[in-house]
Amino acid sequence: MGNSYAGQLKSTRFEEVLHNSIEASLRSNTLVPRPIFSQLYLEAEQQLSSLEGGSRADNEEEEEDGEGGLEPSSPPNAYQLPPPPEGCCTTDGFCQAGKDLRLVSISSEPIEVPAGFLLVGAKSPSLPDHLLVCAVDKRFLPDDNGHNALLGFSGNCVGCGKKGFCYFTEFSNHINLKLTTQPKKQKHLKYYLVRNAQGALTKGPLICWKGSEFRGRQNSTNTCSSSLFPPLESSGSLAAFPTEPVPGTNPSVPVGAQQAGPASDHPSVTTATGPAVFNGKDSPKHPQLVKSSLSALPRPSALGILPNSGPPKKRHKGWSPESKSTTDGGFIQGGGNRAKHEGTSIPCVPQAGLVGPASVTFPVVASGEPVSVPDNLLKICKAKPVIFKGHGNFPYLCGNLNDVVVSPLLYTCYQNSQSLARAYEQHGASTMQPISEETQLLLTVYYLVQLAADQVPLMEDLEQIFLRSWRESHLTEIRQYQQAPPQPFPPATSTAAPVTSAQLPWLAGLAASSCNDSVHVIECAYSLAEGLSEMFRLLIEGKLSKTNYVVIICACRNAAIDSCIAVTGKYQARILSESLLSPAEYQREVHYELVTGKVDSLGTFFSSLCPEGDIDILLDKFHQENQGHVSSSFTASSTKKTAVLDASGVPVCTSYHQEPRGVRPFQLAVAQKLLSHVCSIADSSTQNLDLGSFEKVDFLICIPPSEVTYQQTVFHVWHSGVLLELGLEKEPVTKQRAEQHVLKLDTEAQARFKAFLQNSFQNPHTLFVLIHDHAHWDLVSAVHNIYSQSDPSVGLVDRLLNCREVKEAPNIVTLHVTSFPYALQTQHTLISPYNEIHWPISFSNGVDLYHESKKYFGLSEFIDSTLSGHSLPLLRYDSSFEAMVTALGKRFPRLHSAVIRTFVLVQHYAAAMMAVSGLPQMKNHTSVETLEITQNLLNSPKQCPCGHGLMVLLRVPCSPLAAVAYERLAHVRARLALEEHFEIILGHPSSGITVGKHFVKQLKMWQKIEDAEWRPQTYLELEGLPCILIFSGMDPHGESLPRSLRYCDLRLINSSCLVRTALEQELGLAAYFVSNDIPLEKGPKNEALESDGEKLSSTDEDEEAGTEGCFEAGSTSEQRGPVKRERSHSHDSASSSLSSRASGSVLYGESLAQPSGPPQGELTRSPPSCGPAEEGRAPGEIQRLRVSQGSTVISRHSPGLVPQPDSSLRTGRRSLQVPAAPSSQLSSSSGSSSTCAVPTANVLVLQASQCSMAKACRQPPIVFLPKLVYDMLLSTDSSGLPKSASLLPSPSVMWTSSFRPLLSKMMTSTEQSLYYRQWTVPRPSHMDYGNRAEGRVDSFHPRRLLLSGPPQIGKTGAYLQFLSILSRMLIRLTEVDVYDEEEINTSFREESEWRYLQLADPWPDLELFQKMPFDYIIHDPKYEDASLICSHPQTIKSEDRGMSRKPEDLYVRRQTARMRLSKYAAYNTYHHCEQCQQYMGFHPHYQLSESTLHVFAFSCSMLGEEVQLHFIIPKSKEHHFVFSQPGGQLESMRLPLVTDKSHEHIKSPTFTPTTGRHEHGLFNLYHAMDGANHLHVLVVKEYEMAIYKKYWPNHIMLVLPSIFNSAGVGAAHFLIKELCYHNLELERNRQEELGVKPQDVWPFIVIADDSCVMWNVADVDCAGERSREFSWSERNVSLKYIMLHIEASPNITHYALLGMRKWASKTRGREVQEPFSRCHVHDFIILNVDLTQNVQYNQNRFTCDDVDFNLRVHSAGLLLCRFNRFSVMKKQIAVGGHRSFHITSKVSDSSVAIVPSQYICAPDSKHTFLAAPAQLLLEKFLQYHSHRFFPLSLKNHSHPVLSVDCYLNLGPQISVCYVSSRPHSLNISCSDMVFSGLLLYLCDSFVGASFLKKFHFLKGATLCVICQDRNSLRQTVVRLELEDEWQFRLRDEFQTANAKEDRPLFFLTARHI
Repeated sequence: MGNSYAGQLKSTRFEEVLHNSIEASLRSNTLVPRPIFSQLYLEAEQQLSSLEGGSRADNEEEEEDGEGGLEPSSPPNAYQLPPPPEGCCTTDGFCQAGKDLRLVSISSEPIEVPAGFLLVGAKSPSLPDHLLVCAVDKRFLPDDNGHNALLGFSGNCVGCGKKGFCYFTEFSNHINLKLTTQPKKQKHLKYYLVRNAQGALTKGPLICWKGSEFRGRQNSTNTCSSSLFPPLESSGSLAAFPTEPVPGTNPSVPVGAQQAGPASDHPSVTTATGPAVFNGKDSPKHPQLVKSSLSALPRPSALGILPNSGPPKKRHKGWSPESKSTTDGGFIQGGGNRAKHEGTSIPCVPQAGLVGPASVTFPVVASGEPVSVPDNLLKICKAKPVIFKGHGNFPYLCGNLNDVVVSPLLYTCYQNSQSLARAYEQHGASTMQPISEETQLLLTVYYLVQLAADQVPLMEDLEQIFLRSWRESHLTEIRQYQQAPPQPFPPATSTAAPVTSAQLPWLAGLAASSCNDSVHVIECAYSLAEGLSEMFRLLIEGKLSKTNYVVIICACRNAAIDSCIAVTGKYQARILSESLLSPAEYQREVHYELVTGKVDSLGTFFSSLCPEGDIDILLDKFHQENQGHVSSSFTASSTKKTAVLDASGVPVCTSYHQEPRGVRPFQLAVAQKLLSHVCSIADSSTQNLDLGSFEKVDFLICIPPSEVTYQQTVFHVWHSGVLLELGLEKEPVTKQRAEQHVLKLDTEAQARFKAFLQNSFQNPHTLFVLIHDHAHWDLVSAVHNIYSQSDPSVGLVDRLLNCREVKEAPNIVTLHVTSFPYALQTQHTLISPYNEIHWPISFSNGVDLYHESKKYFGLSEFIDSTLSGHSLPLLRYDSSFEAMVTALGKRFPRLHSAVIRTFVLVQHYAAAMMAVSGLPQMKNHTSVETLEITQNLLNSPKQCPCGHGLMVLLRVPCSPLAAVAYERLAHVRARLALEEHFEIILGHPSSGITVGKHFVKQLKMWQKIEDAEWRPQTYLELEGLPCILIFSGMDPHGESLPRSLRYCDLRLINSSCLVRTALEQELGLAAYFVSNDIPLEKGPKNEALESDGEKLSSTDEDEEAGTEGCFEAGSTSEQRGPVKRERSHSHDSASSSLSSRASGSVLYGESLAQPSGPPQGELTRSPPSCGPAEEGRAPGEIQRLRVSQGSTVISRHSPGLVPQPDSSLRTGRRSLQVPAAPSSQLSSSSGSSSTCAVPTANVLVLQASQCSMAKACRQPPIVFLPKLVYDMLLSTDSSGLPKSASLLPSPSVMWTSSFRPLLSKMMTSTEQSLYYRQWTVPRPSHMDYGNRAEGRVDSFHPRRLLLSGPPQIGKTGAYLQFLSILSRMLIRLTEVDVYDEEEINTSFREESEWRYLQLADPWPDLELFQKMPFDYIIHDPKYEDASLICSHPQTIKSEDRGMSRKPEDLYVRRQTARMRLSKYAAYNTYHHCEQCQQYMGFHPHYQLSESTLHVFAFSCSMLGEEVQLHFIIPKSKEHHFVFSQPGGQLESMRLPLVTDKSHEHIKSPTFTPTTGRHEHGLFNLYHAMDGANHLHVLVVKEYEMAIYKKYWPNHIMLVLPSIFNSAGVGAAHFLIKELCYHNLELERNRQEELGVKPQDVWPFIVIADDSCVMWNVADVDCAGERSREFSWSERNVSLKYIMLHIEASPNITHYALLGMRKWASKTRGREVQEPFSRCHVHDFIILNVDLTQNVQYNQNRFTCDDVDFNLRVHSAGLLLCRFNRFSVMKKQIAVGGHRSFHITSKVSDSSVAIVPSQYICAPDSKHTFLAAPAQLLLEKFLQYHSHRFFPLSLKNHSHPVLSVDCYLNLGPQISVCYVSSRPHSLNISCSDMVFSGLLLYLCDSFVGASFLKKFHFLKGATLCVICQDRNSLRQTVVRLELEDEWQFRLRDEFQTANAKEDRPLFFLTARHI
């Protein structure tokens, strides 16, 4: 139909008029009259044989028919191609603008398709292998019969975006088709284009330009997916706006499937449209569609059904979410209604069997004769039959298609059940046959037969039936495959004889014969068409009035069967047809019915029911009668009631108190779990989170667009103190500042979120926690959804939270928080199962794990309350309401049931208000339940001196209906003059709360609010306000409700589209905390206010069993706690949980709490004849109450009448020991016959105020549910869980397979998560859809967590607490505990005039320094317990230096200070930052294994043998060493020259001995050295080499020989020094060959402890050299700064040891005033290995080896210099180091603690030997028990112990004097000193008898000689002639408590003669 025919009308105006008229015809509700000229421009709808042969249509068909046979060489007509414009692109496959149009190139790109357009593929003769993508107006494309295409063309170029091509000739030129024949759209527009499961465009079905050509051409390999469509809009459904049958249609016209897409843009289209197939926009989302007039009626259109086309791409999972079934198996899920066209794992052609917008996918052809749907079907049947396509072909339907619904759900179920479970496929189980079609159909019939009249079939029930059937028939093979490996030839299956197609109709009929016509079977001879026609005939004739299901079977074809099942039961058909509506369609349908006035008929009907006439007339009459005064039945609060008054005389309610804010134990536990998960992410080796690099925490909470939730969250943030704690704000925090941290996900969110991302980018050292609260809301994908381009609100969560910036930012952690995590637990989730945190269970094995004052009451407790053993159940349904709705549903079949339910319920509330207000005749027009609610609502304020009342939550999900309900109830309230008695509030997510001034004033008074502008902004602030809250919105968004909520009326929730999330979300509104401190059994109460006052006799024991779903193990009372429930006494059917009538008792006893006045409610409610008797009723009622000890007395009776004699009671038994009266006494109508005595205490209780707030703390609200939901919750499946647990978890996911197990009651939350992760996948519209291929673990996002917990349990408080403790931890991570101890023994400091007085010198002057005396006294505080060293005869004033510490106190008692880490700190292995990644070796360029092991050997005279040391040298550090060429043997470690002057190179190699601190040692010196080049060597023991190498792969390791595995730090120091001297010699030799003088090679090394963390410098300001004015300050500097300064010292090679102070906060000025000291140095020393060549460390020492070495160095005449203005901070590390040495017994079973006194024993004794080195035992023994050897020395500091050549710690109460025996050594003058003891430790040959004779000893002084063995001991005594002056005894010999093989040390003691 090209546009270049001769004679074509070219007037633009005419064309416009023409198109407008055509559009009008499509929008018209009738086909007659046709628009002008329509017969010329629209093809006939029938193939008329009278068409002339020369007609244009036939010519076109001939041309098309002939196309296939044309030779390319002989075109029929020469066609002149117009020349292309100048400079345009003429490349094949590209448009003239140069944009690529080829399908293969742009298949994955997003293409904007305008409304009403479709993407099609054009064939170009020059590119036979390619399709070109075009956008064409679908009105110019045909239906599947080749009809109904408008003449002409309208298209757009998808490449350059050029629009408005009105001629195909023009368009073909633009896209460079280069045709040689006349351009015709029929020839070149060949295929529809569809998106596949990955969202890529692919070739779809042929465009059917002619009916016959398409038939049979459809190929089942075409797959369809609707990855672009959101679940809410793309569901198959019945017509959104059903209309009456239209006269003028021709029912006999057979019509194929309508073209995909609506026939018009009108919302009321009823065509079978297919958004899923076509890549254009699906009709419900059209902008015009929403705006267009709702009153226009749709044109009826044909419905086509897909013939034998393979399974649909999408898993349709349910028939009806409302249904209840007695069989086991899963429930229907809302997947069926929400996302009808989304893909599953089964490749297929889409189904086309649903009526309504968005229902049909491909234009397809059906088989056989068309079936005409009769007119007036809906009117006659009172319901639209729902036809489920089964097996085989399905015929055309034509005629009155509005009155029938067709669905492919059953077909999908059959197909899914045909596929074998993946588990068995893995075992090669391909020989196991699936269930045959005959068996499937027969099982379906069996299933339908056993359904009750009020039940609806469920797909999941059928799936479970098929699964069980298949398993049973293949049990043997399944077991075989599970137990044995697959055999090459599996055994043949031996199943029972299968059902044949011939037997099937007979067996089905036999099964159906027993069900009283509920199921009717029709057998067809030739096709389903005759069966459907028969069914329609029977329906019209009324012969199927008792039949709910019609099964049609055609078993005549060869071995295959055709079948379908029609649901004709009014109840079932209505529910099923409505369940096929998506939520959006449901809303539109309701809106349409309201706008078009269809609901008016309901109002008329209600008026006709009222005998007094219209309710409004009654109301007006009542209003006029009572104008000017308040209804007599509602006076103000009883003034006679005793009320407490406050100081100002205002009555105060004692029951009301503000909830104290605080963190509950549960919340703290969850916060700590969250913190531990964050820490585990940081601790993992993946380095996805570097907690050490963050200094503070910031956060943003994203919430759904609900104003109430927003205000509620802001309030939580504002009052939690978290902003102050995180340091984000200063006092006082304003609400505006809190709002900065809460983001409402609405249209304005994007800008604020962008600012958040910018902030996170600019602050890399702040950890941002992005909290996504209510995370199950809006999971729509922004990528796989075509609306996301045009509608910014679609996929907003995905667009913001899953954007690349959030995913890649190293400082953003995302926390999803939800009560319903199921949609985030799929196979494609971004959240690792290890990053899920579930709310903990409260009980474990009967033990309460968290002691809380309140117990959570959630879904499982509500379900428990319906079990026997409780008082009145908390979950109820209203049977009279349900009955009325059902009746009205039959009367008004065209109205949606939500409309009917809402109008009925509003009518009930209106009638109840009137009945309570003084129109008792209205009681008959309401239900007992609604009357109870209304009565308690109106009476509750009178029970409280302040007027506190209760809240009634009325849930109306559909916003238009909520507005109707609000207006109606407000009108009734106004007419009844009740405006000041209770408030009606309309709550909608998009708007705030509006409350009347009177009630705002009350709220302010109750809550003591002074602010004049204050208005309630959250529902929590309505606490105590008597009100009806009409809560609208399709989903709750996390709004919390106040404690005064007493009734949760959910009778209107949309029960037809339930999934598990939706159901639990609605019930979550009632979740509640019940007071736990006062058990309900204790203490009498008057619960007359409500009929169900004591409905829970043991509420305090009931508790949510944790997050183990809402239904997991522990939800029954027997498992929950030690307290057993007591059963309530009940004497009749009222005790049945199904009988909601029991609540009728509300009609009596409402005002019993007003003992002093008549029960006013009764006055207006009782028949006139009973009036006088009312006066005496109250005392009688009270007496009855007394008799039952505070139990509620319930009497059932008819509304408006006194209780019937047979009424019985339900009394909740209490623990008072007063027997209840027999029910025969209690049930009398007056109650005056009760004669039991009652304790007088009860009288006092009755006087107490019965404020509704008092009960609020003790009782959860009562929940009213639709019957279907009630049944779903209370029926259980085979797993023991409520059937609702088996629902599809969320509408945005689908099951992976029918072959899945059921959820188990014993599953924990974690197991439930794993279940959903295994068995669900996201739909294409889900934001996780494109996340990963199955099985890939790396697709989890490392910084994403999920917190799930039951609704309203306190998750917000938990995550705010988490932010606080996370902040504290980060601050703690950036802080470190350093030792902060003052120097010791400062009072003993050498007072000498020789101080270093050049205070301004940066370096010591050698001459001055040499003249300074050495300070022998130890000042390091870690040696507080060490022996004092005396340097000359002195009198120490402090005789007692303090009692020695216990060994275990040594670590505990040391003082520390918490310091913030500076940028120059040394770090342990937990620090990861980008700068030091390469330094640490965790860099991509360095493999962890790139290090080599080298042996370095040298001879050591001290050890008497050659020593072999092993170096592990990473490749990156090899430049520090010299290797032989060739061979690569390690020769030496390179040393710089003394003359080198580099400011970026530290000359001294640093050696750090370490043990037990592979994680905690501070070996990362990168920041400390400020990035300077340095050589750092870790000195480790052999057995720790591997672990140190793992943690520090890029550090050089020096591995000590294995003989030193048990040695102390002395051995490490000894070997370091020996090695370095040997290396110095080698380097001098090597560099001498290069012309370097030996003395120029750098001789210094650094020996540093592994706990040195930071370094400081003291800046001293000296006003004058000797001035008293002196100030100084300390600052943190890098180690590089200190090292460069020290290494630059003049004459540095003359110093043997250099060091610095240990930092202390209380350092005194005079300690730093003097810049240098000649004294001991510790912890961080710079050692000159050249000068100290002959001074050795003692390799045997464990403690004090540095003091020992310092004394040796000084005595050798060498200089020790301490830089006082430098200080080192030492971190307190609780593991490793000297603590890694444990002294234990060698006898393994000895559990007795070893004390130091046991470290030595007599030789040859039977003492227990210890597993410890002898030297360690010696040092520890002398430290704690040296007074046993030197009794005279104890506290005798003027007479110290003489220690020769060594310093051993003899404890703080003994002083020692050190002397060296070496010749020419520097020793103190001892001539004047008298010693109290002599210690000879392993003395060598330098110690001689003459040397010892120089010293003087006290009489009785003691000697201790220590040697390696007993022989050496004796030789030493003889050699030193000790027996001359010392008296020895045999018993004075000892040894360390070692076994012989451990080489003990031996002692000999003696007394001086």
